[in-house]
Amino acid sequence: MLAKDSLTSDDRIIGKHVFGNLYDIDEAILSDKEFLEELVREAVKIAKMSLVEIKAWSFGGVKGGVSVIALVEESHIALHTWREYKYATLDVYTCGVESEPKMAFDYIVSKLSPKRYQSFYADRSS
Repeated sequence: MLAKDSLTSDDRIIGKHVFGNLYDIDEAILSDKEFLEELVREAVKIAKMSLVEIKAWSFGGVKGGVSVIALVEESHIALHTWREYKYATLDVYTCGVESEPKMAFDYIVSKLSPKRYQSFYADRSS
């Protein structure tokens, strides 16, 4: 492992991490696995990421939620929903200078239409 001081500008890893909590979302949307998977797929394109694989799972039956994980060359998008709480968490992390994780985050939030949400940003660069 290289010490931070020994990295050159060519070695620098650019990590951008946007994540948040979404509240008071329509319950029907939160359990629609196909809709959520397509939503994340579209967010990958909007954010200039390269999709490797996407998977979606439904959990918990009528009261459950959905998890969608998109593995992208730049890192990942993870969306988890809880129907019974009308709640979702969203995590978009990318490495590199080309991708725009905030664009993916904002797009997903706009389509889920929470009554309120929190968003956070972490610079994960070396």
